[in-house]
Amino acid sequence: MNSQDVILGMLMKEALTGYEIKQLLEDVFSYFYGSSYGTIYPTLTRLEKEGLVTKESVLQEGKPNKNVLNITDKGRECFKAYLLGPLEEDSTKKSDFMMRLYFGEFVGYDKVIAWLKQVQEQAQSNFNQLSERYSLHRDEMHPAQIICIQIGINEYKAKLETIAQGLFSIEKLAQEKKSSVN
Repeated sequence: MNSQDVILGMLMKEALTGYEIKQLLEDVFSYFYGSSYGTIYPTLTRLEKEGLVTKESVLQEGKPNKNVLNITDKGRECFKAYLLGPLEEDSTKKSDFMMRLYFGEFVGYDKVIAWLKQVQEQAQSNFNQLSERYSLHRDEMHPAQIICIQIGINEYKAKLETIAQGLFSIEKLAQEKKSSVN
């Protein structure tokens, strides 16, 4: 899976502008696909050169023209080939948090607690946003999309539960250490 596959998949449903694609990548797709802003427009240019998408310039009064992208038959074939190909193994994104946590013994309990609380807050925010979007759009979603979003929600639940348990343990150890010093 790469940016090409994700963008072609978006265009299978409807024509979109580059900005709308960027918004989707930052919104719902951000929970299971990491893409940088800098890859979107070069990918769109390449897709157009390869004949996988066409660009239509739509005139707008009082605004710059809007470029709307449509998938071509060749693009549909390419996307379907991706879908029908073998599943790729999921890869874990690089995690600065996990790396620091693993080596947390070198910074002490207070710093580890701060990291856990920071990541707990972010995970809770992501969980809340994903849950809210799910409840708002569930009735419009295909059953496969529902399963996808439910997996994301359950992953956040598991992460939050594990962090809460870890925080409890580390805070208890920190308290015991402070008590033994005094």
